[in-house]
Amino acid sequence: MAKETGYYLIRKNAVPEVLQKVVEVNKMLASGKARTVNEAAAAVGISRSTYYKYANDVEEFHDSAAGTTLTLYAEINDETGLLAEVLRIIAESRANILTIHQSIPLNGVAALSISIQILENTDNINLMIERLENLSGVRKVRVTGRE
Repeated sequence: MAKETGYYLIRKNAVPEVLQKVVEVNKMLASGKARTVNEAAAAVGISRSTYYKYANDVEEFHDSAAGTTLTLYAEINDETGLLAEVLRIIAESRANILTIHQSIPLNGVAALSISIQILENTDNINLMIERLENLSGVRKVRVTGRE
């Protein structure tokens, strides 16, 4: 039986602390803030064995990968100008909008799917998503695809 190699895209607050610490160890090693796995693991409070158990299976979502296409799904209230505000935030983040699909609103809520291309000068995608989530009238935002 072949080993399944699926991926999940989950929010940071849903990731167990130990996995977040593994990511932190990788950052420390990559930046030179720690010279060894032992040093970095001790600094974040996990054992070397814990680090090695997950080191190749967890990584931070990198939003600066130029050329990457993300598909965002949102549920938005049926309010005049709200779609324009969503698109403005994406444009201000300097992401290239590839496709937009909005359903007909049911019970005052429309489903919105937007595919964007991350460019070399695109701002932090996590911050863009946070701005969208904080927009009045936006009920939910999530990344549903990445290519």
